[in-house]
Amino acid sequence: MIQRHILLMDGPDHKGLIYQVTRILFAHNQNIIRNDEYVSPSKYFFMRTEFEGETDIDKLMEVLKSDLPAGLNLRINPKKKKDIVLMVTKEHHCLGELLIRYAFDELDATILAVISNYNTLQPLVGKFGIPFHFISHENRSREEHEEAILRTLDIYRPEYLVLAKYMRVITPNFVDHFPDKIINIHHSFLPAFIGANPYRQAYERGVKIIGATAHFVNNDLDEGPIIAQDVKSVDHRQTASDMATLGRDTEKGVLSKALKLVFNDRVFIHGNRTIIL
Repeated sequence: MIQRHILLMDGPDHKGLIYQVTRILFAHNQNIIRNDEYVSPSKYFFMRTEFEGETDIDKLMEVLKSDLPAGLNLRINPKKKKDIVLMVTKEHHCLGELLIRYAFDELDATILAVISNYNTLQPLVGKFGIPFHFISHENRSREEHEEAILRTLDIYRPEYLVLAKYMRVITPNFVDHFPDKIINIHHSFLPAFIGANPYRQAYERGVKIIGATAHFVNNDLDEGPIIAQDVKSVDHRQTASDMATLGRDTEKGVLSKALKLVFNDRVFIHGNRTIIL
């Protein structure tokens, strides 16, 4: 079976980059399925090239590095499902959405396990035959709790962690184990209403829209690079509880959209922004 791969490239812009890449791929008998590129106002170049064909990927990478200008970041990923672990607390809506998509082969990922600091959602996960790990935070420091989680993650070695309503702040030490590999869904239209109880904050502010934001996790609370967002209109008739109910559908959709983009290698992180091709 012919394998598809995705070439990801970013760095300072140079004349003829697209030509040089396509020339090299052609010389290695590769068929380009799709090519997307973007040059920022500061002349920084991004390109995603999906291609297929029989070739030695290591040799292809050697030629790309030797023939292309210095200073470019190059990586070639096989086009395949990503291995992921979900982390949750008590809310079921995002988890349920991902489990159903996974069951119907719509997630572009393999869910290796679900980890939670409560056992509330274990019956739901059990219906899908996925390992569930209840790791309580009670009577443990935050660091001790995270060490227990990391020991479990060492069993699975996921490519990405998905915080599907995991309602605990994680420490820099934990983030450092998975740089740019932790995706969170936050129940507000960031950068508005960072932190806890955003729907209550939104209600008290009298907003006319509520939203959800999927973002990468870094060491600044709810300030990592944004992947996807969406909003719903509200008015003075909605209570904070009503807004939370309306927001759950938005959260599910935004998280699913963000994961599809990331798992298909369409997201570049550049500083604290994302470029999506």
